[in-house]
Amino acid sequence: MVKFIVVGEPVAKGRPRFTRRGIAYTPKKTSEYEELVRLSYFASGARRYDDKTPLKMELKAYFPIPKHTSKIQVEKMEKGEILPIKKPDCDNLMKIVADSLNNIAYGDDKQITEMKITKRYSASPRVEVEISEHNQSVNN
Repeated sequence: MVKFIVVGEPVAKGRPRFTRRGIAYTPKKTSEYEELVRLSYFASGARRYDDKTPLKMELKAYFPIPKHTSKIQVEKMEKGEILPIKKPDCDNLMKIVADSLNNIAYGDDKQITEMKITKRYSASPRVEVEISEHNQSVNN
């Protein structure tokens, strides 16, 4: 099992942008966050999974508590009683992390056979990532 934390406000995978000539490029915010994910992974000293291993990935995305929030609401946010039903979408949060780790943590994100993501508020914004082998037997 591999666990690591990406410190800072979670960022979603941005759509490719196009120049006037029709050349596609990755938005700067996306590429910078992908690099932060990779650096966080390397800093954890984690190993690379075999290219044929099915994997599970779990993300816990913690968003900053909005400014000018009452103390009562802050307490509820920290307890998980008020949830962040705002952008970015869960699937784009998962996508940026999974794509960032291609050829680093595993061969390709197609190896991920199960995903789980939660969004919460916190005074310390971050994304907690957990990757493990998916050994669950499947009944046909």
